[in-house]
Amino acid sequence: MAGETAAGLIYFDHAATTPLDPRVREAMEPYFSDAFGNPSELHQPGRRARRALDEARAAVAAALNAREREIVFTSGGTEADNLALFGVARRFPPGHLIVSAVEHQAVLEAARALNRQGWDVDFVPVDAHGVVDRAAYEAAFRDDTRLVSIMLANNVVGTLQPVAELAAVAHERGVVFHTDAVQAVGSVPVDVEALGVDLLTVSAHKLYGPKGVGALYVRSGTRLEPLLYGGGHERRLRSGTENVPGIVGFAAALRLAVDELERTARHVAALRDRLVKGVLERVPEVRYLGHPQRRLPGNAAFAVRYVEGEAMLLGLDQHGIAVSTGSACAAGSLEPSHVLLAMGLRPDEAHGSLRVTLGRENTEAEVERFLEVFPTVVARLRDMSPLCARG
Repeated sequence: MAGETAAGLIYFDHAATTPLDPRVREAMEPYFSDAFGNPSELHQPGRRARRALDEARAAVAAALNAREREIVFTSGGTEADNLALFGVARRFPPGHLIVSAVEHQAVLEAARALNRQGWDVDFVPVDAHGVVDRAAYEAAFRDDTRLVSIMLANNVVGTLQPVAELAAVAHERGVVFHTDAVQAVGSVPVDVEALGVDLLTVSAHKLYGPKGVGALYVRSGTRLEPLLYGGGHERRLRSGTENVPGIVGFAAALRLAVDELERTARHVAALRDRLVKGVLERVPEVRYLGHPQRRLPGNAAFAVRYVEGEAMLLGLDQHGIAVSTGSACAAGSLEPSHVLLAMGLRPDEAHGSLRVTLGRENTEAEVERFLEVFPTVVARLRDMSPLCARG
């Protein structure tokens, strides 16, 4: 097992978070105890912590094909996204920002906050598969456009965006391009040079690392204003004593994810294809969501007619199967997913969504168990639904 879960639990919610890999925990442990020093200090404990921090930065940079000085460690994906958007925006008087309509809330809410501060924001539409409308994207640019933020992989339906092409369009107009790659890194190859982006967000807990740590790639020459002021840590872009155990764990997890990426991608894609085929064969009136080919290998998202996503989630949970109805960051909200609405689903269809995201520790037997349980859960809920037509 890549991580520990409750006995008998089938965990199919890896887009929300992943179990901590035991090899990552082992790499972190010394920095909770013996190697506890502050990396800003010059004595031996401080120098040991600084070496660990430098080695981790080098490892993260290598995994992304970046330079060490281009990696800024943060508390996670949300902070990195906010640093990207506000960091660029604070260099200019209020202007124009472009984001896609299907971004993570960390980007959407930052964009809305900038809108309240006088920035104009265009939310570019997507097609039925969740892919950015290229014509609408190109038409959105203005003379005062300063920044574009479009995610590499969608957290709800797994669709991959043509980020390299979109970044090239932005650069032709002299505009900075940011991508939230939180869902992509560790699942598909991510090379900042091949993508041509100026800013890229990564989070450790999506790739079998610890929670509370991530990074923002900042291409050399891209200027940002910090969000946090203090001792000038992280190239004066993110003050605060660094989370050395978390950063060490992040680097270890990313190294492992890159080293094992090809094998893991084959494994989870095969499981996903089996699961999707089984669902579509066994459950009527189900729509498979996202792009049929250009998607994350472990993501399977569905819209199931006549039932609520939360009810399906709870029904599966009673059988020891953990899934999601969408982004975990929106947990507790009764609003339908903005991603699914942007893709053209009606609110009632979006409410009937289910997201199954597979990981490297999942097995064929677990997929077969899901396919055994899921049709019965849906059938029971439809029997109770006033929306479901009966013959």
